[in-house]
Amino acid sequence: MITVELQNAAGNVLAQIQHAQEALLCVNNHIYENGDAIVITCDDCRHLMVQMGAAILPGEVYLPNGRMTWHIPAGNERRAYAPGAFDGERHIISARIMREDETAARRNLACNPSDLRGDTDFFPHCTANVETRGDAVFAARNVIDGCRHSAGHARWPYQSWGMGAREDAWCLLDFGREVQVDEMVLTLRADFPHDSYWSHGYAAMSDGSQMAFTLEKTGDRQHIALGRHTVRWIRLERLEKCEGVPGFASLIEWEVMGRDE
Repeated sequence: MITVELQNAAGNVLAQIQHAQEALLCVNNHIYENGDAIVITCDDCRHLMVQMGAAILPGEVYLPNGRMTWHIPAGNERRAYAPGAFDGERHIISARIMREDETAARRNLACNPSDLRGDTDFFPHCTANVETRGDAVFAARNVIDGCRHSAGHARWPYQSWGMGAREDAWCLLDFGREVQVDEMVLTLRADFPHDSYWSHGYAAMSDGSQMAFTLEKTGDRQHIALGRHTVRWIRLERLEKCEGVPGFASLIEWEVMGRDE
C-alpha cells in the first residue's frame, strides 16, 4: 500500500491518498507555505516512480526504509526549478510501485529529479564539498535532475553543479544500496565563452577502484566506460580545467548506466 500525504510544518495532514499500486494525489485550494512537505510511505516496497509536481520530471527513487520526506523547495531553492513550479492553489503528486522488469533492466540509475539538498531518506542523492556561492542553481542535486540543457548558465533550465574554481572540489552520487554500474555519461555546461570545461578527471568508486577520464569542449553527452563494478557510490574528483580556456567549468548532468544487484 502506498500513502501520499501533504503535511504542514507542524506535521498536520492537509491532504492524503492511498492506493495498492499507484497513488495519485491532487491538492486543491492550498498555497504552499514554508515547512510544507510531501511524505510518501510504501509497505513492502523500496523502488517507486514518483512525480512531485506538474513541472518536475518523474523519476525513480529508492526508499531504504519505505519512506521519503520531500520538503517543498522555498526561497532561493526554487531558482533551480521551472518558474512557477510551486505556485498556485492546485498541485499534483504521484507515486507508483515499479515493476520487477523495470528494476531488473539496465537503465540510468542516477536520475532523480526529486533529489534535494541536505540529508535525505531517499536515493539516489548527490552531494558535493562545494557549491558556488551556496546558490541552489549551482547545487550538486542539479546534475541528476534529468535536465540536459547546456547552452546557458544559472537559472532553470541551466541549473548545474558549480564548484567555485576549487581545485579540491568533488561531487558524490550515493545510490542508497549496492548496484552494478558499467558506464557514466557526463554533460558539461557549454555556455561558451562564459564557460570553460574540465579536460581530465577521475571517478572514484566505493569498491576501491578509480577510473581516469578525459573530456572535450562540448555540451553534448560524453560517454565514459567504467567496466563492471558493484558499488554504493561514485565520486567525481581531481577535475582539471583545460589550460588556456578562461571561464567557469560546471556539470549539467551526470548519468550512470547499470542495474540493481
